[in-house]
Amino acid sequence: MTDDGVPVHIIGAGPGGLATAAALHELGISTVVLEKSPSVAASWRAHYDRLRLHTTRGWSALPGLEIPRSYGRWVARDDFVRYLESYAEHFGIEVATGVEVDTIERSGADWVLHANGGRRLTTPVVVVATGYNHTARIPAWPGRESFQGELLHASRYRNAKPYEGKDVLVVGAGNTGAEIAADLADGGAAHVRLAIRTVPHIVRRSTLGWPAQANGILCRRLPTRLVDRLAARMAKIAIPDLSSRGLPRPDTGLYTRARQGAIPVQDVGLIAAVRKGKVEPVAAVESFDGEKVRLADGAALAPDVVIAATGYQRGLEDLVGHLGVLDETGRPLAHGRRTHPEAPGLYFIGYTNPLSGMLRELSLDARRIAKAVTRAAA
Repeated sequence: MTDDGVPVHIIGAGPGGLATAAALHELGISTVVLEKSPSVAASWRAHYDRLRLHTTRGWSALPGLEIPRSYGRWVARDDFVRYLESYAEHFGIEVATGVEVDTIERSGADWVLHANGGRRLTTPVVVVATGYNHTARIPAWPGRESFQGELLHASRYRNAKPYEGKDVLVVGAGNTGAEIAADLADGGAAHVRLAIRTVPHIVRRSTLGWPAQANGILCRRLPTRLVDRLAARMAKIAIPDLSSRGLPRPDTGLYTRARQGAIPVQDVGLIAAVRKGKVEPVAAVESFDGEKVRLADGAALAPDVVIAATGYQRGLEDLVGHLGVLDETGRPLAHGRRTHPEAPGLYFIGYTNPLSGMLRELSLDARRIAKAVTRAAA
């Protein structure tokens, strides 16, 4: 990539890092991918067993290699991990495992990566691809430490077997919380509740073969109010009114919420579980008190287990926070092919979660970054 042959350094061997490495390879630019875990796709391996991509196989493939048709339209977790493994092998991507980068600093025209084992890696170009779901977040609920039951983050949930016959409260009605609640209901939990602070928009994963992702792609350039109106009409047709079951329709527009970062929930069993009474929506969690969990409406529960599907933080503050390249929420100010004016040669990929699908967008960004790096090196 330079006269002295220094490769682009990419941090993270997930989809974003591998896609960028492949796109750079196609343009003749060498790379090395630094991964703190023992293998590629570490975060995907840790997801719950039931997980399937919410985006179609065709719109989930990374640049230059299709996902095998045998994996089906909605690719399972283990199949996607196999795909990422084969992707790295197909492009001959050099992945240095067991290398954890702690801090990135500027040194003249280059970047210096400080890694474990006292390593100091110098390169003119760095791509940060450590992932959207990097650091699990559990709210600092009052009395949380006093809870006498089991409290865990959704990132530690694998399947319903350990919770057979138990009273479980799932906190958070995003895609992860909704799917875990449905999984528990199907897997033999005695009582499943879903604590909801803001009522989510729920969409069918596909309708008459038309995937919800296609709507997300089509609406990206439409006015927000128009999309909100169209989505509301579609919801009245496709989604039953579950108000009597404690899950009313949202009072804000779908696209308005999406632009604020709240992606709709794709139904993979929640609607049926709520209709049958197998999952009970309840108010948001306010505090803990011994064996009790107190809710925003004043109710008190005594679940055996609380699973916090309360999201993640990007975890970039220690790595690049001192460079002034993050906003107040910890996300990169410049993303994809753009770089921050104060940080030339420092790129970020995979830190958005658009309606059109994260994998589709990071694949596009990977090629854009590769072209930007080529232009900068010319």
